[in-house]
Amino acid sequence: MESSVIERETAALRSKLGSHPMYTNLLSVADICTFMEYHVFAVWDFMSLLKSLQRHFTTIDVPWVPSKNPKLARFINEIVLGEESDLNELGEPSSHFMMYLQAMEQTGADTSSIRSLLHNLSEHQSIEACFSTLEVDERVSNFVRFTFDVIQSNQPHLIASAFTFGREDIIPELFLSILKGADTENAKYTKLRYYLERHIEIDGDEHGPIALSMVAELCGDDAQKWTEAAAVAHDALQHRIYLWDAITEKIVLKHTIEN
Repeated sequence: MESSVIERETAALRSKLGSHPMYTNLLSVADICTFMEYHVFAVWDFMSLLKSLQRHFTTIDVPWVPSKNPKLARFINEIVLGEESDLNELGEPSSHFMMYLQAMEQTGADTSSIRSLLHNLSEHQSIEACFSTLEVDERVSNFVRFTFDVIQSNQPHLIASAFTFGREDIIPELFLSILKGADTENAKYTKLRYYLERHIEIDGDEHGPIALSMVAELCGDDAQKWTEAAAVAHDALQHRIYLWDAITEKIVLKHTIEN
């Protein structure tokens, strides 16, 4: 098996995700706010996937010793540089998560749930303990729990699979068209527009092919690892679809009430 085989095996799920009814129900800035209130948890837990890979492929302990795989170390460090310390629309260093959180605040989205999670984590509560007190849709908490189950497997090929295949991103162009229609002068939603435009730029680089080669290198000729990686890719995409389902239901309910 190879990465292209996993892509073929998950093609139906990726197609279902790409044509999800959520996209046709996103009609206004208010709908984008609803989306962000759910999706922010995926933006947040992505960083734990990334930092887990950094822990596996780079040396973060002291005394330092050389990485066993400098190619993967460079790849992960490059992504960490961008995701954890990119430049925001003001030219200031910021993580993409904080850009997203600030964009939520600027657009009027509710950040109370994600901020409660961050506060509880800073108090050293477990993921389970945190979500037991948060009032979020079960599909949101299940999405995050799946991510951390993969991380806690401590198996780099599984974490790399979730990172590579399970993070089908939003369609930035759709959101940009809504924002531009609501704010032609780009005066009200500067942070979200910058975040989306930055992701369009990043998505056009070479990270995708390198991520595929990372999975291939970690699985090698081990058929069992390929089977496990394919299963994680499938489950990660399915959890993303469940998350999209939850968002769609919330948006449709709001539209029904409004009409």
